[in-house]
Amino acid sequence: MKERYSPDILNCLANLSSDEVFTSPELANSMLDLLPQELFHSPKTRFLDPCAKSGVFLREIAKRLLAGLEAEFPNLQKRIDHIMTRQVFGIACTDLTAEMSRRTLYCSKHANGEYSVSTAFRDQQGNLRYDRCQHTWNAQGRCEYCGASKGEYLRTDSRETYAYPFIHKSIKEIFKKDMQFDVIIGNPPYQLDDGGAQASASPIYQLFVMQSMKLKPRYFSMIIPARWYGGGKGLDDFRKDMIEDKRVRILHDYMNAADCFPGVEIKGGVCYFLWDISYNDKCHIYTHTGEKVIEQKPRFLKEEGSDVFIRYEIGVDILNKVKKKREKTVDTIVSSQKPFGLRTFVQGEEHPFAGSLTLYQNGGVGYIDRLQIEKGKELLNKHKVFVSRAYNAGDNYPHQIIGKPIYGGPNTCCTETYVTIGPFCDKVSTENFISYLSTRFFRFMVFLSKVSQMAPAKVYQFVPLQDFSHPWTDEMLYKKYGLTKDEIAFIESMIRPME
Repeated sequence: MKERYSPDILNCLANLSSDEVFTSPELANSMLDLLPQELFHSPKTRFLDPCAKSGVFLREIAKRLLAGLEAEFPNLQKRIDHIMTRQVFGIACTDLTAEMSRRTLYCSKHANGEYSVSTAFRDQQGNLRYDRCQHTWNAQGRCEYCGASKGEYLRTDSRETYAYPFIHKSIKEIFKKDMQFDVIIGNPPYQLDDGGAQASASPIYQLFVMQSMKLKPRYFSMIIPARWYGGGKGLDDFRKDMIEDKRVRILHDYMNAADCFPGVEIKGGVCYFLWDISYNDKCHIYTHTGEKVIEQKPRFLKEEGSDVFIRYEIGVDILNKVKKKREKTVDTIVSSQKPFGLRTFVQGEEHPFAGSLTLYQNGGVGYIDRLQIEKGKELLNKHKVFVSRAYNAGDNYPHQIIGKPIYGGPNTCCTETYVTIGPFCDKVSTENFISYLSTRFFRFMVFLSKVSQMAPAKVYQFVPLQDFSHPWTDEMLYKKYGLTKDEIAFIESMIRPME
């Protein structure tokens, strides 16, 4: 068979640019380095990227196989054809990413094109598949497979449906035959607009993870948002499964997503992991902060008595000291979403009027009639504290973690912009609680379970309740819980003073 260079196969594979917004070659290779490298020396290892965007994972896999199989296939063209037809497979996310990925992997828009590095394909898609598919709507107007909103994604024209094939079809439907993969690796889509207010979105990356596990590869690795550590919005079951799964062998945790994706902000950071079907032991955890990498002692992702993953080993030590006191926790006095039944968009009158309540609302203060309150009436005449349900101050540390508290006296209420904490017996005890909330210790205990800008009741689950007959300071709390100098220094390196 005549060898075909266009103009140089190895150079083309090595230097074709990838989409840096999605996954850089450096990041792809860091993930591939987690795998046993002998996989790249076997002509039988089969790889799948189920969510190909730029094709960078597939290209970097092909480069490693080209080097690893040189002795097995001295003829370069035969080696390339074997790798492309028998070992490297992809499922694209959209028509555009399918074309991008084929150009990256095959150096051609079409797998069987004139300039394709492979001479063995007879069809245009090759082993990098994308066939446009539709969502399957249920009676509630949601897709049965991905939960997409019919109002947002019912599309009959040429626009993308975002019905990702990997979670809407079987492998047999996609590749026209049953296949088993040794390695599944990729960077899945992270969310879908769900038709809610203010560009509301629902996570979707967990569906790619769960579908990959169902295929039972030998190894599996994905980079995903770290928000799953704390659960919420469709992630509670996924979180439970992940932290209880002892096949998660390695976890790389990035507090700031920009350390992986320069210029990109993903609240809570990102992580990538190696799942090994034959592994059943503690996880090896690496925490990345800027250029610093901390290797933790191997531990299980699930701590006893906790339903979230705690990112720092020293945080686990502090939590265990706090738990020894067996105190009730602050989440027991934090309201649910919409504490008074008022949505974020509700706005009160500009000026007070006879019998009006003071309303803490999005953007300031208004005044509202008591008759408009349908929920939380028992709190209206109580002393309480309002804290913003969302707090965004970037991903750099030290961090404030939650918003500045607001004293809510009798005849006050709030929209769902805030959560309500209380009630307290009088203004003095309320102000003493505010002194406690303002400590670094309080906000560090929130930080242990808060992995996004949202701060619902559950993020207060590790914060112990105190005696609020007097104010609190960090020094009093450090002493009460017997924290060491190193533990105190860590808290103060992560949490800044309340502004």
